[in-house]
Amino acid sequence: MTVMEPVNLFADEWDGGRDRPGWKWRRLDVGGRLGAELLGASLYELAPGEKTFPYHWHHAEEEWLLVLAGRPTLRSPEGEQELRPGDAVAFRRGPEGAHLVRNDTAEPARLLILSSEAEVEVAEYPDSGKVGVFSKHRRLLVREDAGVDYFDGED
Repeated sequence: MTVMEPVNLFADEWDGGRDRPGWKWRRLDVGGRLGAELLGASLYELAPGEKTFPYHWHHAEEEWLLVLAGRPTLRSPEGEQELRPGDAVAFRRGPEGAHLVRNDTAEPARLLILSSEAEVEVAEYPDSGKVGVFSKHRRLLVREDAGVDYFDGED
């Protein structure tokens, strides 16, 4: 791509989504469409009564949430708060950046999530006791209590 083509955040254009009950949304890979390398950006349209992702926090990546439309509810370590269009929130690395976004209203919410791009990311899901390891080549989710000894299977 030699010409910078703009991506319109208010168009009704999507790359895919999730249709699991409780977690329904549509997504546009804004960063990918722009050819970004160091910053990720995804636009989500969150259906009424649905959530984006399970409550989690990141070890390597920082995320920002920008509300473009609707009034989503943010769950964080400080509790819950309703957000409104124009609100921006940063999710720092570590447990203090834990978050879950849900839409308790009757109207869709449109969210832009920006993130730093780490080669390898580890995310923790405290409600379900899972740990996720993500890279370009691998996605692995395990229960925290499923650990093995460092030398397990080596002899």
